[in-house]
Amino acid sequence: MKWLIKISQVLLVIMVPFVVLMTSIRILLTPSTVDIEYRLPNVPADSYGFTFNQRTTYAKLAVQYLTNSQEISFLADQTFPNGQPLYNDRELSHMQDVKNLVKKAILGWYIAGTLIIVAGFVAWRIQKLREYWMALRDGGWATLILVFAILLGVTINFDWLFTAFHHVFFTGDTWLFLYSDTLIRLFPMEFWLNLFIALGSFAILCSAILIWVGHTLNKRESG
Repeated sequence: MKWLIKISQVLLVIMVPFVVLMTSIRILLTPSTVDIEYRLPNVPADSYGFTFNQRTTYAKLAVQYLTNSQEISFLADQTFPNGQPLYNDRELSHMQDVKNLVKKAILGWYIAGTLIIVAGFVAWRIQKLREYWMALRDGGWATLILVFAILLGVTINFDWLFTAFHHVFFTGDTWLFLYSDTLIRLFPMEFWLNLFIALGSFAILCSAILIWVGHTLNKRESG
């Protein structure tokens, strides 16, 4: 029984960072993020001609595509005012890859989140809540260490971190585009830099709450 509890604790510690980071990503993966991002002073205007309203409209549709049930035609059917396609084949292929990754990540988020909740219920039933709160606390610390490592990478060399991220999750160089391509015009590097910082900040807040809750309730169970 003890070894099973230990394994369960380790699995919880591993799942917590994933759930926290995915919660942050899902909150940011909304059209509202676009409205906030384009108003930040470090995000440059489009030098190739998009107006603020055009850019906002197109970017929100791109974000919506990643979480809706539509096929790639949702983006392929979008055009510039002159009737030319908004995205080229390379961009459409990449967006399809991103959507597949997002779908798998969200599914994993649902599964891991459910397992954490079920583990809490089981721990309560078998009177092992102390071990459960300890695992959540340690998971919070693990998340904090991971996030600080990511933010350190952002500070030292964001370009390298951004490139490494794409090499891990995508094959080849299908994610590389010209500055004149729509995806780069909608989502410049500064846009992603802000997202990484926002993701890290939210994850740090969640980690601090988990550490405090886990520590407090662990002490209560011990007493």
